[in-house]
Parts: sequence; C-alpha cells; structure tokens
Amino acid sequence: MKIRESFIGIALMLSTTFWVTGCSDQAWNNPHPAEDAGKNILYSNFSGPPKHLDPVISYSSDEGRFIDQIYDPPLQYHYLKRPFELEANTLTALPEIVYRNADEQLVSAEAEDLAYSDYYFDIKPGIYYQPHPALALNDDGEAYYAFETAAEASQYSALSDFAQTGTRELVAADYTYQIRRLADPTLLSPIRGLLAQYIQGMTEFAEPAKEARAAQQDGEWLDLRTIEFDGIEVIDRYRFRVRLKGKYPQFSYWLAFHFFAPVPPEADRFYSMPGMNDRNITLDWYPIGTGPYMMTKNDPNEAIVLERNPNYRDDFYPAEGEPVDRAAGLLDDAGQALPFIDKVVYRLEKESIPLWSKFLQGYYDRSGVASDSFDQAISIDAEGIALSDDMRDRGIKLDIAVMPGTYYFGFNMLDEVVGDTGTAEERERKRLLRHAIAIAYDQEEYISIFYNGRGETGMSPIPPGIFGYQQGEEGVNTSVFDWVNGKPVRKSIDYAKELMARAGYPDGRNAETGEPLVLNFDTTVSSSGGASHDWLIKKMKQLGIQLNIRGSDYNRFKEKMKTGNAQLFQWGWLADYPDAENFLFLLYGPNGQVVTQGAGVNSSNYDNPRYNELFREMKLMENSPERMSIIREMIDISQHDMPWASMFHPHSYVLNNAWVYNSKPHGISKAVLKYMRIDPEQRSAMQESSNRPVLWPLLLVALLIIVLALPGYVGYRRRLNHRVNTVGRQR
Repeated sequence: MKIRESFIGIALMLSTTFWVTGCSDQAWNNPHPAEDAGKNILYSNFSGPPKHLDPVISYSSDEGRFIDQIYDPPLQYHYLKRPFELEANTLTALPEIVYRNADEQLVSAEAEDLAYSDYYFDIKPGIYYQPHPALALNDDGEAYYAFETAAEASQYSALSDFAQTGTRELVAADYTYQIRRLADPTLLSPIRGLLAQYIQGMTEFAEPAKEARAAQQDGEWLDLRTIEFDGIEVIDRYRFRVRLKGKYPQFSYWLAFHFFAPVPPEADRFYSMPGMNDRNITLDWYPIGTGPYMMTKNDPNEAIVLERNPNYRDDFYPAEGEPVDRAAGLLDDAGQALPFIDKVVYRLEKESIPLWSKFLQGYYDRSGVASDSFDQAISIDAEGIALSDDMRDRGIKLDIAVMPGTYYFGFNMLDEVVGDTGTAEERERKRLLRHAIAIAYDQEEYISIFYNGRGETGMSPIPPGIFGYQQGEEGVNTSVFDWVNGKPVRKSIDYAKELMARAGYPDGRNAETGEPLVLNFDTTVSSSGGASHDWLIKKMKQLGIQLNIRGSDYNRFKEKMKTGNAQLFQWGWLADYPDAENFLFLLYGPNGQVVTQGAGVNSSNYDNPRYNELFREMKLMENSPERMSIIREMIDISQHDMPWASMFHPHSYVLNNAWVYNSKPHGISKAVLKYMRIDPEQRSAMQESSNRPVLWPLLLVALLIIVLALPGYVGYRRRLNHRVNTVGRQR
C-alpha cells in the first residue's frame, strides 16, 4: 500500500515540475548557458582544433576563420564588391609604389631597366592592441612580466592567469618586425621561400638569424630587430617601406593576408620567457592583435571564444557594393560602426547530424549543407536551386557562391603509360589516351551524384570571378566537348573508343600484346572512396580500362606524389589571391612535384616549354587585353596536352537563420565576421516557439498512474478506517 502512495506522490511532483518548467524562458534542450540567453552572441562550430594560430605559420582556412578576426594586415578586401577589390585596412590609403632602376633612378612600371619596387606604407594613427599581459608595464615603464627562470612561470597555466594587461598604439616597427619573423627560417613560414624571391634582403637575413637562434640559451629572447634586413625601413612612427626585387604585382594581395599582420616585439619577448613554452603559452596558441576580436578561450576539446576587442579602432560598414546588394539588404547598415557582434562562441561538433539538428532548433546561427541533410534543405526543379519549403517557412536564407577554387582529376605526366614520355609518336598516342579518359570521366555526373550538384565543370584551371576565366563557346574545351545549341555537350563514348584504338588500345587492350590496359588510381585511405571509386571504375570500364584503386595513408600518398610514383590522382587548389597566376602556376614546369622534391604545386609534373615561356611572361603583367591573350594561349596548350582529365569549381552553400544579417560569401577573405549582425531578440523568440516541450504525454502518464493507484488507495483508506473503528469499539 505504501508503494501506491509513492506513485501518487511522484505523479503529483511530476505534474508540478512540468507546470513550473513550462513557464520557464529557457528551453530544456538549449546547449548554451542560461545566463547568455538574449545576448549579442553568434554561435558557430568547429570539427577539429586549429593547429597554428601564429600568423607567420598558419596557412589553413580553418585557422584563418579564427585569427583573421584578430590580426590586422595592412590591406583587406572590400566585403561586398565583386570582382574582388583590395582596399586599405590599417593604412590611410593603398601603398604607394615607386619603381627604380639599379642606379636608384625613378622609372616607369614598364621600364626594361626596372630593378626595384618600393612600397610605401602610411599607418592610421590611433590603432591600439587588445589588452594583453605582454603589454603590461610596471611603475617604471618596464615589462610587468619578466621571468628569468622557469620556476617564476610555474604559477601560470593559461594566458588568463596573468592578471595584469596593457595596450599600446600600433606603429610601423610592428609591421617590419613581423616581416623579420617571416624571414626567420626557424619559424618555418610556408610562404618564406616565395617571398624571398622578391623581398630585398630576405634571403640574406636567414643565415644570421639561424646562427643567432643556435647561440641562444633556453628561455632567451632573440630580438630580430638587431639583425640587418636590407629590404625594410622604418621611416617614422607611422610610415615604413618594403623593397622588392624587380616587379611583383601579386605582392599587394599578400598584404591582405595575416602573414603580414603586425606582431609587437613585446609579445615575441613575452612568449619567449622561460617556462612559457612548457605550458603551451605561446603565440601559436594565444594570438595578440589589433583586429575587431580577441581570443578569450582556446579549448579545442570544448569551445573557442572570440570577444570584441575593447580597443578596436573606428571602422565602419561599407556604403557601396554590387547592384544586387541593396535589394538584398546588404547595404542597410551602411556607415554603421563595426563590429556588430559582441562575442562569438565556436563549439566542438564532430558529427554533422547533431549540428544540423541544433541549427534547426536555432542554437546555431549558421550552417553548411551536408549531404545527409541536402534533400531536407534544398529543392531542385526546372527553375534551378532553391530552399525547400520547410526552410523558407522557418525564415532561413541561403547563400550560394562559386568558390575560387579548382578540383581536378590528374595524370602524372612522368608516367610511362599515361604521361608525356618517349618518342614523338609514343607521346602522341599517350595524349590520345588521356583525351579518351577525359571524355569518359563525366564530370557533370560526378558533381550531380557526389556533390548534390554543388559545382560546375571547369574548362581551365581558372575559376569564375578571376580575370582570365572564359565562359561560353570561346572557353569550351573542344577536346572533350562540342558546342551544341548554345551549350557544351560531352563527346560520345564511341568517339572516346576511337581515340583508344588510335592510342594503341582497341577495346582497352594493347594492340601488340593483347594484354588489358590496367591503370592505377592513387588516393588516400581517408578519401571519400566507396561509391565514388566504384563510379570511377565503371567509367573506365566503358573504355575497356581496368582501374586499380591504390589507397594509402596521407604521408605515403604524399611520398608517391613527391617521387612521381603515382599514376592517376585527384587534387584541388583554393585561391590564395584572385589572380590567374595563382591557378596557372599549377601547370608551370619548374613547380613540378618531382623537380622540387615535393615542394611544388604542379602535381601532374606537366612541363611544356611554350606554356612555361608564356607563364613567365604573363605572371607579372597587370590585367589587360594583352594578358588575356596570353592566358588564352596557355589554356589552349593545356587543353591540347590534357595533363588533367577533368576539373570542377565547387559551389559553397551556407544557410543563415532568419536573425542573421549581412551575410555574403567572399571566397578569398576570412576576415568577414565584423560585418555580420544578428538580432538576439528575434533568435530568442524563435527558440522559444520552436523548442517548447510537449508535456501532455508526460502529464497523461502521470494522470494514468493516479487513476490506476486511486482504487487501491481508496480501499486502503477504507480498511484503515475499519480497523480504527473496530479498535474503538473493542475499547
């Protein structure tokens, strides 16, 4: 009987709990702290921790999404304008470029005796660093934290343990110090080799810097300002100069990268103190910058948090853009102070399904579109691609953009079977074989099946939006496509089989030996595999080719590419900067993987003398009709030689909840967070309406428990009363 009473008590307790909780503003399933509800916080995610946060070392898009909000390079890309346009960031104007000959006389940009390009930078006064312990000073104006032994650092386990912080104004010497860090060979900057070809004195700086590092004691700071660097000069507090050897127009694009963002020498000294590296208190873990945000938490197992830099300068939302931007509401905030968002929380999410569910519940503000959620989010019909009805009903908005990148299916041109080797007759037969494979590799079908249509077939390495991209009939690859009724149509498999026969492989067999043609597709074990490999095998079988999939770990795969032991492979490239040179160099002979021992970007090891000659002529030219003519010839050559069987330019799909504003995919720059705005009140209202708990089933269960227990309880009370009455009568 006591059990029945317990049931009744539980039922009553549940009912009360449901009633009270139903009146709460915080949804039961909200993964964010209750105290943050309604605040101006953007919620995003990451799937893997960033490896490097030092702007000299970092070269990953996943890392750029964090540090590009923190660091301030001299230039930036206009957020709204397309084609991509550079503008001053921390400078008063774009750098002034002065050209000189070897005798230091002024010359024009086209002069044959041009020897140097001098870039003059003028920094805006009044730019300050985020609060940071490296800039904290004592009463004597000296560094507050100056450890001489590792024991002094033992009480600090994270940057937040340092109670004292300080700031100071950004000066020209901070930029030149960062260039010294770029030149320091011990820091292993991925672009040092490239820049050393152009920045005067960078190569010469490396050896004394290396020697000085070797002579250091543990915990000793090397002040790089003590080493001579011929190509940089601090003119005054706000002005500095960088000298290039010859002419390098693409240098301006690098100036919008975090590689050239300032790092104060005080930070370099601070992180070099004894014991700091042992506790992972390094610049590679805790950035310091003058940008709109600062990193206040770096826990790769839980969350990475950026918060508004309280010292951020005056910066304003752009007042110009593309013609369509005003109608899209992208100019509604013109002239408003940046940044709009106070805090950004990136939470670790390893699985796509929980991430998607939280986005639909309103707990993440933005989301990509994974393959397993594509059909729920996207509708494809005769009119094209659009949001599904469900997404539109939720007020979700879709951003679609062509990424400035190219993925390709390539041949190793040093290979004896498919490459450009042997006599002229043998090379021609192998060229025909490559053409046949290119026709069979149905890129449009591949995109449709494995990318849900999120991409477009490429006719050249240059993607849309970059000068040199050719569309329409003039850009079509006539080796693979015919132009029919205003669009490219892939040549038939029958024609590809004819090419196979001319190549010496009728029906996929060697015409002399009768042996079947077996080709190897080299890939990594972590690649998509499965269905895509089956698809590829099927496509090659149409030509009678037997395809062997050779999977290996990434390091082994890289070694195959480096030594030229791969045969067929897939690779890709995303633009460093929006220039044709940054894509056409993927086929430049001296950039070959084998000749550079793995350092080059020419994975096919393609080496055509005429293409190389044109590349050298084109790469330093300004965009012009003359440059376009050269680019067209280079594309014609590559289409004829076919080092890549096929290529495509991927599309980016990003979903934004209704309360997210000013979202426009950029493609090149990651420093876009400061332009975005959210409406926290609108988000809270949606979360409340979409995540109200359905309590009636639980209340029904509680009521059922009461109903079932009630007869027993009533009987129990009757027997109890009967006993009491009986005892009374006996007395």
